[in-house]
Amino acid sequence: MTLPAGDAPAPPRGGGAILIENIERFWRRTEKYVRSKLVWNSLYRVTSYLRSSLWIVPFLAILLVLAVVPILRWIDARLAWRLFGLTVAGAQSLYESVITLTLSFLVFTFGSLLVAIQVASGQLTPRIIATTLLRDKVVKYTVGLFVFTLVFAVMALNRVETGGHDIVAIVIAMLGIGSIASFLFLIDYAARLLRPVSILAHVGDAGLAVIKAVYPLTTGAAADATGEVPGSGDGPHRVVAHESSSASVLAVDLGTLVREAERTDGIIEFVPRVGDFVAAGEPLFILHGNARAIDDARLHATVAFGRERTIEQDPLFSFRIMVDIALKALSPAINDPTTAVLALDQIHRLLRAVGRRQLRGQTIHDAWGRERVIYRTPNWEDFVHLACHEIRMCGANSVQVARRLRAMFDNLLLTLPPHRRPALEQESRLLTLTIELLYRFPEDLALARVPDAQGLGGSSGQTVPTPPELR
Repeated sequence: MTLPAGDAPAPPRGGGAILIENIERFWRRTEKYVRSKLVWNSLYRVTSYLRSSLWIVPFLAILLVLAVVPILRWIDARLAWRLFGLTVAGAQSLYESVITLTLSFLVFTFGSLLVAIQVASGQLTPRIIATTLLRDKVVKYTVGLFVFTLVFAVMALNRVETGGHDIVAIVIAMLGIGSIASFLFLIDYAARLLRPVSILAHVGDAGLAVIKAVYPLTTGAAADATGEVPGSGDGPHRVVAHESSSASVLAVDLGTLVREAERTDGIIEFVPRVGDFVAAGEPLFILHGNARAIDDARLHATVAFGRERTIEQDPLFSFRIMVDIALKALSPAINDPTTAVLALDQIHRLLRAVGRRQLRGQTIHDAWGRERVIYRTPNWEDFVHLACHEIRMCGANSVQVARRLRAMFDNLLLTLPPHRRPALEQESRLLTLTIELLYRFPEDLALARVPDAQGLGGSSGQTVPTPPELR
């Protein structure tokens, strides 16, 4: 009996082919399991936590010691160097001295850090703790060096038996000298870091990087696109609510949302903006067209939530931090308008950067130019209002702040494209009306009207005009 060609039995396979097939099947299952567990939002939260945690680098230093010490002992035993001829007592004295030094450095560093965090959060803003102080690499790696030196010296002291190991002793001596130098450098660095100008510059640099990442294109003379999605509100749609506990939106995986919308040939609307607080049960996504078939768990995995806003995808948060620092400086309890002027320097820098970028509309397109994701980002008016309104209301009674605001408006009106001017002109007009209400004497009013990039004292040779009634 002859079998049809399509029913011919498959040729026998060897054990190697079966093994390869089983390995490939196991790998696919493992990859699927890992992808199902390590979703994007979990990875983002873990990464954000690691960046703002002080204990990670010291813990890694301990693991590094456990790997380095056996290697050095093996090398020392092979070479058998006796360059210094350290006795047991000499080696113990060296190791104990280094242990005492590093313990003192650790206690002083952490004690000073706690005090510095309290002072900085009270005089500047609590929002700089996670965004600036705990993410500083110099502090992390200096503490990591202290922990590495301490554990290394303890392990070496525990193995001193018949004599000092020269290589281990040399390494510990170098680590001790390095710890002393690092401690002295850390004192100087911390004193400079905690100054308002350093904090503001750090936040400004982070905000500028986020602005370039969120708005990668530079703007021209034309206005920003409105970003309206034709027909997105027509036809059937499905609402996906926020199911977990109430929290703030930290970041969104836009790439996955675009791919899911493209796969289903629909439109995904992300309702809140990055930085918004979303309560449990509030709408999170609105799915239009065929996007209604997307699984809810897949959508929830594209959004990272947290208790506190972060800078990574939130271009307004850097403005919020600097405005808070300015408002705290302008409060009657602190009364430091010069710090508010320093904050305006960085705000001016970021406003100029935002004004020169193409602020995309509400829609994100796929490679073929079709609307796929509705994702709301701040517009130009949002940036101007946040950057200027509160500072003008609270600080226009300070001559420094009024003059620095005027200089900022004049500069931005000259350097930014024409479609950026209406919001700036409105704030400039409100500043004029505000200072006219606050300054009763003509001389004070004339002084407050002069633009000054330094607040007071750097008006580039401009003279204060004498009021006509006093001539």
